[in-house]
Amino acid sequence: MALLTEGEIRNLLKGKDLKTVKELEIPKGAIVTPSAKGFLTDHQIQLKYIEPAEKKTAESPQGLEESKKEHTPYRYTTLFGGYMDKKPEHMTSLYGNVLVFKDHKRIIFRGKIDSFESRLLETQIAVEKLGHPKLVADLQEILLFVRNLLRCEVLGEKVQEFSLQKMNHAELREMSHHPEKYFGSGHFIPDYIMGEVVVRLNALRSAVREVELAAYEAFKLPDGDAGRGDIILALNRLSSLFYIMMFKFMSGQYKS
Repeated sequence: MALLTEGEIRNLLKGKDLKTVKELEIPKGAIVTPSAKGFLTDHQIQLKYIEPAEKKTAESPQGLEESKKEHTPYRYTTLFGGYMDKKPEHMTSLYGNVLVFKDHKRIIFRGKIDSFESRLLETQIAVEKLGHPKLVADLQEILLFVRNLLRCEVLGEKVQEFSLQKMNHAELREMSHHPEKYFGSGHFIPDYIMGEVVVRLNALRSAVREVELAAYEAFKLPDGDAGRGDIILALNRLSSLFYIMMFKFMSGQYKS
């Protein structure tokens, strides 16, 4: 079953004069998120649910021939109005049975999250061997947090208020911006002499920034605003958290 978010609705209407659009055709059975419905209401656009068969041209010979056959529901649909029974290798699921090309920006964003999770798991193994169970536990909390972000993105759900290592998003920003208040030392540039753990944490910090940029590209609205500001905020604070964790490790807070 298709799930249409505000961002997808905006993409479907991209390039059109919203003042002249009176209705938008979408597949029958599609679920429209509340924010998408609000966008349509604001622009006085009505939804029209259609069956795949309505795409046929009744006057065409093919259309007349098809009408004689028993209709078999298509397995997949696409954002550009197509229907198909088999999934091509160059396409993948955006949500439900809706297919997009594999270079779709939301698919690229998901790939970045997948890569980040892989690096995070590698870091957990490394720091466990080095004897830092507290750090392993903190990384596990982050892993579950990131997996929930992906879940929210796929289902079109809003990221709820969150806490990481007992800090909300405002506290994470405060601590990462003013480390001298909390760790007794100011900002620093990472160096190999700081050791493997700090270097690995810094690699995760920079990897999160790449995920954040991919998220912005995936949800950027025509006016430059972010369609999923909740996800952008969560990723931004996550990069701040890794910076904080570097300070925590260097100040001895992860010693058993």
